[in-house]
Amino acid sequence: MTDRNSNAGCFAGGGAIYGLGVIGAWVFFFQRADEFWLFIWAFFQGIFWPAFMVYELFTQLVS
Repeated sequence: MTDRNSNAGCFAGGGAIYGLGVIGAWVFFFQRADEFWLFIWAFFQGIFWPAFMVYELFTQLVS
């Protein structure tokens, strides 16, 4: 049974937006990589870059 007052699905779109940010970052960083280790580094940059971008955005909004 579902609870009609539940907000469980209310914020599900945030994961989709973060996923699009990861895919976009992978495209950007993989285009610039030309060695094996740069491809490995691009993989991790693509995962964490959207989080750092949001953090920097919030610090700019606060100051």
